[in-house]
Amino acid sequence: MAVITKFFVVRDGIELDKVFSVKKDAEAYDKMLDAAEQLAEFIKKGELECKLDDESINAISVFLAKNGPDVTKILRTVRPLSVSPSNEEIKKPKETSEETGSQKETPKQRGKKDK
Repeated sequence: MAVITKFFVVRDGIELDKVFSVKKDAEAYDKMLDAAEQLAEFIKKGELECKLDDESINAISVFLAKNGPDVTKILRTVRPLSVSPSNEEIKKPKETSEETGSQKETPKQRGKKDK
């Protein structure tokens, strides 16, 4: 008699149909599904100019997650736009004086200079 070990991915208490004979493969599949969920949330929160139903978003997310290494290669050359919701706060310029181009002094700093 042979003993066969099988691995299932369980999500939200539900056993998925996919069966694995190698634990690493099952774990990789589970991580891919986690990435797909995060991508789906990202797409849903994004400001798309078209309407997509949940089924389409899920299909696109799984496709992107399955092809993660290729997607990463493609996106590696992309530079962030100067103004985007994620980096808007980071890119705010410091207040400068128009005449000198230097930073404005606070009243506390001015008081220290005068002494």
